[in-house]
Amino acid sequence: MADIEFSLTGLDSLLGKLEAVAYDVKRKGGRSALRKAAQVVANKAKEGAERLDDSATGRSISSNIALRWNGKLFKQNGSLGFRIGVLHGAVLAKKGEAPDLSANGPTPHWRLLEFGTEKMAASPFMRKALADNIGEVTNTFVAEYEKAIDRAIKRAARAAQ
Repeated sequence: MADIEFSLTGLDSLLGKLEAVAYDVKRKGGRSALRKAAQVVANKAKEGAERLDDSATGRSISSNIALRWNGKLFKQNGSLGFRIGVLHGAVLAKKGEAPDLSANGPTPHWRLLEFGTEKMAASPFMRKALADNIGEVTNTFVAEYEKAIDRAIKRAARAAQ
C-alpha cells in the first residue's frame, strides 16, 4: 500500500467560522426558537385559564401567566430553558386577610384548580397546555431553529467574503 501525505491550509479560518456559527446558532438562534416554542405553551395555558377565570372578580389567572428565561439553568450548565408559570406564586392569603381584588392581583387559587383538593377534582390547564400541544411545540421549535441555522450560515458566508 502506498503512503499518502497531504496537508490542509486555511483550516484555522474554517474552524473559526464553524465555532462562530455554533455559538450563534446555540445561543441566539436556539434561544429565539425555544422562546417561540414556549410561547405556544404559554398561549395555550392562557386559553385554558380563561375558561376557569371568574369574570365577577377582578383577578385573572390568564393575565398572570408568564414566560421567563431560566438564567439559573443557563449559568449552571449552559443549557437553554424557559419557565412558564403563574405570577405571584401559590401562597394563599392568611386567614382574616382580604385578598387583593385588583385587576392584576395575585391568583394563588390557581394551584387549587390545577391540582385539585380532597373535596374538588382537578381542572388542569398548565399541564394540559404542554401535554396536548407537544407536537405543535416541537414543530415550532424545529422550524424556528432551521431558520436560525440558515441565517447563521448566511452571516458566516458574508463574513468570509
